[in-house]
Amino acid sequence: MTPHQDVKEIGTATLSEFAGGMRGTVVRPGDAEYDEARGIWNAAHDRRPALVARCAGVADVLRTVELARSEGLPLAVRGGGHSIPGFSTCDNGIVLDLSPMRGVRVDLAARQARAEAGCLWRDLDAETQQFGLAVTGGLVSSTGISGFTLGGGIGWLVRRCGLTLDSLAGADVVTADGRYLHASADEHPDLFWALRGGGGNFGVVTSLDYDLHEIGLTVYSGLVFYPAEEAEQVLRGYREACAGAADELTTLVNLTTAPPLPFLPEHAHGRRVVAIGGCWAADGDRGEEATAPFRSLGTVLADVFAPHPYVAWQQALDPLYPRGLHNYFRSVFLRVAGDAALETLLSAFDQVPGPLCEIHLHQLGGAMARVPADSTAFAVRDHDYIVNVIGRTPDAQGFAEAVEWARGVTSALGPDAATYVNFTGEGSADRVRAAYPPDTYRRLVSAKETYDPTNLFRLNQNIAPKL
Repeated sequence: MTPHQDVKEIGTATLSEFAGGMRGTVVRPGDAEYDEARGIWNAAHDRRPALVARCAGVADVLRTVELARSEGLPLAVRGGGHSIPGFSTCDNGIVLDLSPMRGVRVDLAARQARAEAGCLWRDLDAETQQFGLAVTGGLVSSTGISGFTLGGGIGWLVRRCGLTLDSLAGADVVTADGRYLHASADEHPDLFWALRGGGGNFGVVTSLDYDLHEIGLTVYSGLVFYPAEEAEQVLRGYREACAGAADELTTLVNLTTAPPLPFLPEHAHGRRVVAIGGCWAADGDRGEEATAPFRSLGTVLADVFAPHPYVAWQQALDPLYPRGLHNYFRSVFLRVAGDAALETLLSAFDQVPGPLCEIHLHQLGGAMARVPADSTAFAVRDHDYIVNVIGRTPDAQGFAEAVEWARGVTSALGPDAATYVNFTGEGSADRVRAAYPPDTYRRLVSAKETYDPTNLFRLNQNIAPKL
């Protein structure tokens, strides 16, 4: 649990003037809804902001940025509130809450969607799927679109459609000095480059324009479960199956503990298992054939691969990742899933500290790898896999052990290896540096100096200007 400081008082007159000019609402300590307003998805962070500004539109965002700048207060920008390091809230500062801003407009002629930055993935999916369209989204539909997109965006369509940020066509941004800009390939291209992978370092993104992909309403998707005793065999078989997988298929392995799901035999409940999830986003008639190599790697405990509505598949894992747990995520990219890496994963699986802790081995490549590395600030595109290590506990008890276990897994895989900015666990400078090649990082610093030279936007995976 994160310690907090006493809440700083903002002058009464200043606060009254600010609140009176807001279309949205301002929540302060002592208000009935304060505890609800300050809470975030990751309960490992318990912080007490001086106020939460629930913004109804761009004008509210501009006013809130101005208040933080003029009062010299920390500013936390919240979209979906899923920030693992807790950047969605702060002590003794201002939370700029975008969650009321959830409008989506689909332009069928242009095959684009404009989504306000408070949208969750379920909001965007609901609108785009009315027309059989989609963009790579989060594995959990309660995740906000903004932070997910600006940090990368790895989901079930990553091999078919690329990273989420690869489909970003433009964004509206409020900068630290109060400007309201549109960033795209034609307008402020340096900012547009930096936004795609540089996270929230350069301003408050208020809306995002996405190029959409036609995937239809149904995808061949699901999960297959194997016993933990066959983990080595399954991992090696998974690696072989990935070598022949088409780009339309995205899969991952989850080394986990079986929840009491009705389709799993009771003897497996609460026991360690190896689950393989996959999504074939192409011709539905070929889905069973395309996923077959992943569904015959050992003794099958359950196989629930089938045609599913895309929206339903996007929400299928939601119950397993509820709000209110203590969460810590770490990641490392692997150029290949070599024998040494698999042995490290197997050893870590044997030492898993609790039933909510997991290790994901996620195949990359496909459309993601075809984007030139220097075209966006997300430059790690030549690695075949990413390992995401999830340390979770129901509450604070045992959480420190889960964190140390997660750190140990990624360190054993490669202490100097590249990491995924959305899954860095904490905002330490070394973890941020590990997310970017040196040339990319230098270019990001340059953009930071241009758009946020005083580092107002520092509650993120921070790229500091040369102050």
